[in-house]
Amino acid sequence: MKITICGSIAFYQEMCKVKKDLELLGHTVEMPPGEIMAEDGKAMPVMAYYQVRQTAAPTDAWIWDRKEEAIKRHFEKVAGADAILVLNYDKKGIVGYVGANTLMEMGLALHLGKRIYLLNQIPDISYKEEILGMKPKVINGDFAQIV
Repeated sequence: MKITICGSIAFYQEMCKVKKDLELLGHTVEMPPGEIMAEDGKAMPVMAYYQVRQTAAPTDAWIWDRKEEAIKRHFEKVAGADAILVLNYDKKGIVGYVGANTLMEMGLALHLGKRIYLLNQIPDISYKEEILGMKPKVINGDFAQIV
């Protein structure tokens, strides 16, 4: 199966590990890139970009240009997959965190008829009903449930 990993870029290291685990099970896996083009045109690690973005001003155009590019590229990966796997680890004091960007990716997957898997339980957040309405399969860390 072709699977696109979705989730907060704060979980990038976990994404790399999950990608390897899924590949060992015979899946083809897409995930966010490891590098982003910096303002100076040189590649920077995605985690460094994530840190810069956390304190960027709305006027820092290059930051938001890269964010737009990343959103569009990941949407293409979702569209090309059979399923998405949302890595919803704990973040910001929320068990099973799903952020806005990931919610958009889930919505796209739903619209395109892709299977949606959540690694962990559905979070208790203000948009829980939207997640429930997408009917994701919660696998509780068991990759064998991805079929």
